[in-house]
Amino acid sequence: MIRDEAWAILCEHTKSESLRKHGLAVEAAMRRFAQKYGENEEMWAIAGLLHDFDYERDPEGHPQNGKPLLEQAGVPGTIVHAIQSHGDHTGIPRVTALEKTLYAVDELCGFVTAVALVKPSRAVRDVDAASVRKKMKDKAFARAVSREMMLRGADDLGVPFDDLVTEVVRALDDRAEALGLAGAVTA
Repeated sequence: MIRDEAWAILCEHTKSESLRKHGLAVEAAMRRFAQKYGENEEMWAIAGLLHDFDYERDPEGHPQNGKPLLEQAGVPGTIVHAIQSHGDHTGIPRVTALEKTLYAVDELCGFVTAVALVKPSRAVRDVDAASVRKKMKDKAFARAVSREMMLRGADDLGVPFDDLVTEVVRALDDRAEALGLAGAVTA
């Protein structure tokens, strides 16, 4: 499977621009970690891009009910399994580096995006681990994002949380324009 095919699947099943951008953010983070770990960059990126492809249509059945759609579309089994394991509710254990990384960056990408959007600059480059930790203490901020999952993801990956945040920020900054996180336009 190539990236353009994965993008077509995402766009077919996800109409929300914010969910598409989330897919792009997780793709960027997965690509960065694949490079860092010397793994298959395209496979990891596609897993990130597609991980929530069915969420908009079926939030309650996500990602289990989307599995047959991915299989029918020819998505490799390794990617399908990683997608199936990226939530705690599925009961599917995360064993491989791909699976652990997808879990670790998913919620964090959403949270880092939210932190960036409340910065005066609205730029992800201005987000750091300290600002993420500060916002994590505010339970009303991005309340749908599980703080426990973000911390557990770093722990399962064997990466200090602050280092994970730094890598995710760098990955998102590399794609800041496409993600709408390059900063406010000034006149």
